[in-house]
This record gives sequence, C-alpha cells and structure tokens, in this order.
Amino acid sequence: MTESDHTDKTPENVPAPTGEVQQVGVRQGMFGVHGTGDTSGYGGLTQAKVLPGEAQRPYGGWFDEVADALEAAAGAAGLELGASRVVVHRGEITFHVRREDLLAVAQLLRDDERLRFEFCSGVSGVHYPEDSGHELHAVYHLLSMTHNRRIRLEVTAPDADPHIPSIVSVYPTNDWHERETFDMFGIVFDGHPALTRILMPDDWPGHPQRKDYPLGGIPVEYKGGTVPPPDERRSYN
Repeated sequence: MTESDHTDKTPENVPAPTGEVQQVGVRQGMFGVHGTGDTSGYGGLTQAKVLPGEAQRPYGGWFDEVADALEAAAGAAGLELGASRVVVHRGEITFHVRREDLLAVAQLLRDDERLRFEFCSGVSGVHYPEDSGHELHAVYHLLSMTHNRRIRLEVTAPDADPHIPSIVSVYPTNDWHERETFDMFGIVFDGHPALTRILMPDDWPGHPQRKDYPLGGIPVEYKGGTVPPPDERRSYN
C-alpha cells in the first residue's frame, strides 16, 4: 500500500456523512443570567441546542471496518444491535447503544481480534434536561492500541431512572471515572464495586454538573470586601 492509499483511507480525509440534526432545546443568553438587568446585550441571544444526526453508510475510511466488525461480533454473540445508531461528526465516530447492551458491547470491543479496543480512558457525563426520556448521557472514550484507532460509545438514561451498567469489570480504569460521573451527574452505575462520591462530601445534596443544579456559591470576605456567590454577582439594584 502506498502512502497516498493509506492517507485516502483515513476518516478525516473522507467527506463527513450528512444526517439530520436533533434539537434538544434552546439556549437563551450567554452566561445563564436571568432577570438581573443585563446590560451586555447577550441576554437577547437565542440559539438552538442540537446534536449531530445519524450518519449513513459509507461512513468513510476505517469507520466502516469497525462498524462491520462490531455488527458481525454482535451477531455471533446473539446480541441485537438494531436499536443502535452511528454518528460521524468532526472526523470522529460515536456508536450509540442501548444501556442494557453496554456491558456486552464493551466486552466485544475489547476482545474481538478485529476490534481490540483495549483501553477506555474514562466516561464523561452530559445532561440535556430538555431531551425528554434521554436526559442523562454517558460517553465512553475507547482506544485500540493494536489498530491505532479511537471511537466513542454513548448510552442514555432518563432522569426518572438514572441507571447504567458499570463496565469496570471490562475496563478497570473506569473505576474512579464512574464514581466522578455519579458524583457530578447522578448517573448510577449498577454493578460498580464501590459507587461513592469522589469529589463532594458524602452528604452533599444534588449533583453539581447537572444543568438544573443551582449555580450557587459561598460568599467570600477578603480584607473587609465581600464577594457574593456567582449567581448574585450581576445584580443591579
């Protein structure tokens, strides 16, 4: 294979598949400040919150090889991935799977010779309060050192049932990452060996990185001057 052949097969050199975007809400203003006499003009901004749409085949480059290998491995294991979808955005690929399939899919991605994603660098939580029934997202970042490839897995859970299976049994590096995501977003990772808070005190109310968590803060006094909490600093009265 020539150098040009190899370059042409890299996903970043392939036109991104197009797909309809998914709107999950509307953002107003810039800094989350409301009703405080904002004089910046940013308070009048309105912007749609959108997620990239589902990609269509061919995805480009080695993305199709990974997708084909995952489908074949899932079929051989008796796992139905018909409800999953694939998003290709900014030269990166994300496989969306059902939360009940997460542990089995992670096992396939790690162990199948065609995939060999040996390393999971962590899980990130995301909260979309207006994405009804899918408010909580967990995003896993996987690396294949064998094939020098990176992909993502993404699963969702509703606010009313914030449970997702733990994958620590497959990727032990996820131990503290799952604890942090539980602490900050309230996602409960079922089967985790010791799911406790890792940043906040055990009795802390709520989960600070959720979008519906109050900005809050603690007043600070410095040499007689007082700095109010963040959500009170732009009060013009």
